[in-house]
Amino acid sequence: MSCVHYKFSSKLNYDTVTFDGLHISLSDLKKTIMAREKLKAADCDLQITNAQTKEEYTDDNALIPKNSSVIIKRIPIGGVKSAGKTFVIDRSEPASGTSKAFYPFAHGSSRGRQEKEVTDLVTRLQGKLSEIDDSGTSISLAQLTKTANLAEANASEEDKIKAMMTQSGQEYDPVK
Repeated sequence: MSCVHYKFSSKLNYDTVTFDGLHISLSDLKKTIMAREKLKAADCDLQITNAQTKEEYTDDNALIPKNSSVIIKRIPIGGVKSAGKTFVIDRSEPASGTSKAFYPFAHGSSRGRQEKEVTDLVTRLQGKLSEIDDSGTSISLAQLTKTANLAEANASEEDKIKAMMTQSGQEYDPVK
């Protein structure tokens, strides 16, 4: 008797499917696992990936060799459905201490208004980008270490990280 060890990605332990021969077809393995786990073929499909090589088996005629270990994921038959909502990050004007970081377009607004809001947002972002490009000056590391909000500072990511590391160590300086 030959076997294939399988486990669902959410489980810790492997289970075993036994069969005759040197290999089992993907479709036969799926049918056997669905029968053992009492899953209905109409509800979901199984995505099977080799545990060692991370190769995903896609062809139903693919042959899985004996003594293989595979990882199983349940997937919907029709694929993953979209939520149907679009979210836009708006950091331009926080409202009275609270930030309105996300707002969905899907709640009762007309398509024309949605397109205008997106166009306005793109225009504002392009203006901000041109301001950054026009200034061209970045803050020195000494000035950056004194900056309270490093995320908004006009500096390279490496300089921001160096400043953050310096700021985090200032309280523990042996001189103090």
